[in-house]
Formats: sequence, C-alpha cells, structure tokens
Amino acid sequence: MSDQQPVFNIEKIYVKDLSLEVPNAPQVFMSQDAPQLEVQLSQNVQSVDGALFEVTLTVTVTAKAGDKTVFLVEAAQAGIFQIRNVPESELDPILGMVCPNVLFPYARETISDTVNRAGFPPVLLAPVNFEALYQQHTAEQSRPKIEIAH
Repeated sequence: MSDQQPVFNIEKIYVKDLSLEVPNAPQVFMSQDAPQLEVQLSQNVQSVDGALFEVTLTVTVTAKAGDKTVFLVEAAQAGIFQIRNVPESELDPILGMVCPNVLFPYARETISDTVNRAGFPPVLLAPVNFEALYQQHTAEQSRPKIEIAH
C-alpha cells in the first residue's frame, strides 16, 4: 500500500456534552397536550493534531406544549477522525458532510435515550441531509454581503 493513499478513519466517537431540562415537572406529566418539537443542529470542527480532527455535532431538541417548555435536551456528539492524503479542496466537504453523517445516528440515539429516561416517549429524529445543509452553508458564505445604508 502506498503512503499517499487517502485515509479516513474513525478514531473515537463520544458524547462531549449532554444536558436535559424538564422545567415544568411534575405538572408537565399531567398534561395531555402533544408537544411540538423544535430541532436545531450546529457543527464545530477543530484540528487536533495534523491529520486528526474533532468534529462535534450538537443537536438541541425543545418540546413545547402551548407556551410551556415540556423538555429541552442538548447532546454534543463528537468524533475524532483521521484524515490524511486528501486534497485540501476535499477536506471541507468531508468534515462538513461525511463526519456529521457518521455522528448523527449516535446523536439521535443519545437524544432518544435521554428523553426516555426523563419519563417521556423516545424522540425519533428524522434523518438529516448534511449534503444539502453543507451546500446551503457554502452558498451563503460565497454570496457577497450587501449592506444598504440609510
């Protein structure tokens, strides 16, 4: 095997941060209202050591019934990825699409398990198209900022 072969390895996957709030307990368990879920995603990439990168996918789920928060759970699912011998132009797409696709199922399970342990039915998050999110993000970054002075 050549030393110049592209390398993509998952070194470690872990929960970096996890928080759960049930601010209106125990009254919230008496309510029959079906909560509305709001899901937010964010991502952070950090170079660890040369070919090692930590990618953190943070998933925040807020459940509300009317104006009351039923629960709020936030999981920062992280992974350390070894990426070597990849052209610079391909590094961002790997970090922005491939790595979150690896992490999301773990984050989904962490959220579901945490919500279930809080006494609620598990939350099953829908799959996420990280390719579309990445393309939208890069399109927004390349679009010139237009400021209108008044």
